[in-house]
Amino acid sequence: MESFFETREEASVAAAGAIEAALASRLQQQSEASLVVSGGTSPVLCLTELASMPVEWQRVHVLLSDERWVPPNSDDSNEKLIRESLLQGDAAAASFLPFYDGSVAIEQRCEDIEETIRTLPFPFACSLIGMGEDGHFASLFPDAENLRQGLDTDSGQLCLPVNTAASPHPRISLTLAALSRSDVVVLLFFGAAKREVYEQAKADSNGYPVSRLLLQKRAPVHVYWAP
Repeated sequence: MESFFETREEASVAAAGAIEAALASRLQQQSEASLVVSGGTSPVLCLTELASMPVEWQRVHVLLSDERWVPPNSDDSNEKLIRESLLQGDAAAASFLPFYDGSVAIEQRCEDIEETIRTLPFPFACSLIGMGEDGHFASLFPDAENLRQGLDTDSGQLCLPVNTAASPHPRISLTLAALSRSDVVVLLFFGAAKREVYEQAKADSNGYPVSRLLLQKRAPVHVYWAP
């Protein structure tokens, strides 16, 4: 499904509504639900809007699509952004799974996160993710040495460490195998350059990492875009 809007505010509000609906649907079926959210600037308005919606947040588990290996008080931390935008007001009642843990190596932390994810309500009710101008989503970057592993939908691996020249920090990312186990994926991005990448990605399964997301058949991808 594609939804194109005139303003970023309209796109963000619509995306928030779709996430709320996905959470409500999952919570009708089971006692708790899981929500994956991304960092970056694009989802901030969507997350702020979502925080004000009538969700039974005490029944929701929130986790990141990806994170930089930095403490949560860093301005580069996605955890910091999520706490300041989404986990406010009533939404602060949601459970949150931090990715960063400076007491262990990043590889060990990925293993720990994967174990924890397997105890959460599954499949995810919704995964909100963005897209970069290089076609990456979550932290599955084109130059990552383990990109193939990260994009393998048949893999049992849910989480992996990522190094990329696009970031000064190591990263942790959920894999496509994990993200595709969502009732719905909400792909929210803005600007003409990203729209062009998106159109190319739809046509070429090997062109960008996001191509694999768009062409997988496990989870429906709902696209929200504005200039």
